[in-house]
Amino acid sequence: MLNTVYQLKAPRQFEVVFKDLPVDDAHVIVRPTHLSICHADQRYYQGTRPEEILRKKLPMALIHEGIGKVVYDPTGTFAVDDRVVMIPNDPVDTDEYVAENYLRSSRFAGSSKDGFMQEYVALRPDRLVPLPEGINPVVAAFTEIVSVSYHALQRFQRFSHARRETIGVWGDGNLGYITSLLLKRMFPESKVIVFGKNRDKLNDFSFADDTCLISRIPEDLVIDHAIECVGGMASSKAVHQIIDHIAPEGTIALLGVSEDEVPINTRMVLEKGLHLYGSSRSGREDFAGLLALYEQHPDIVSYLENIVGSQFEVRSIKDLSAAFETDIHKLIGKTVMIWNE
Repeated sequence: MLNTVYQLKAPRQFEVVFKDLPVDDAHVIVRPTHLSICHADQRYYQGTRPEEILRKKLPMALIHEGIGKVVYDPTGTFAVDDRVVMIPNDPVDTDEYVAENYLRSSRFAGSSKDGFMQEYVALRPDRLVPLPEGINPVVAAFTEIVSVSYHALQRFQRFSHARRETIGVWGDGNLGYITSLLLKRMFPESKVIVFGKNRDKLNDFSFADDTCLISRIPEDLVIDHAIECVGGMASSKAVHQIIDHIAPEGTIALLGVSEDEVPINTRMVLEKGLHLYGSSRSGREDFAGLLALYEQHPDIVSYLENIVGSQFEVRSIKDLSAAFETDIHKLIGKTVMIWNE
């Protein structure tokens, strides 16, 4: 089956290519309908990844956040026109101790294989999760990034000690918003404080117990655990502040991505006996668990609607470029493409 694929050939340069799509008895054919742009996609689009990485990866179809409709399913798992969330992580091995998203052999859409910017995609049934009825498809488009926060909080529950009276979240962007929202719903008895640098952004965190500008943190403030959602070189300052204000034997979850090495005050990590762990991507269990959480707490989806930014009807490469260019200049919010190829 000949398939239309929209690849990034070079920074800011998309091209249309035609590739053979396998039609067999093991893969479900899905028509993408709503795709969401992520910071990782932008790093490729703008060419901010190291040059050797760009040479190795491109040309490649971007996007790893999206939903679609089932077109053909020889496995009998889904019916035609079923709405499904597409899982970008593609494990080829299993490990008793290592989750699928941390196996070095796993492939990932829009990173180590073509992403979802295609007319059709062929996925194994276990790489698809049914989308519950009534969920806003524009919000569902960025289920993947929300599942990353869900995954990190599942690990937080395992790694942190049970004194969780006060939990701090550093970061007032999309990831901070999503993580603190899930945190408040999954740990309702905990006081959640969000730390950021922009008061206007912090005003949107109405579900949090408190917010605080990073330039005005009280010296005597103490938190039990913390989650860093800043990324980039600014994550160094965030982690430094966390180490200053966290109680001994607290847990620090690192979620922000940085292309550069980030210095950490290891002396105080040792003195306080802190636990630091990193989280990246997610797996099928996280997608399924998150969608169940949506059904249990419908207000989560309502809050997530607040971070929907621009929506673009995409029918051409020109529309595609316009969506990515607009996304660059947003202050906060997810840019969603209504995929009408």
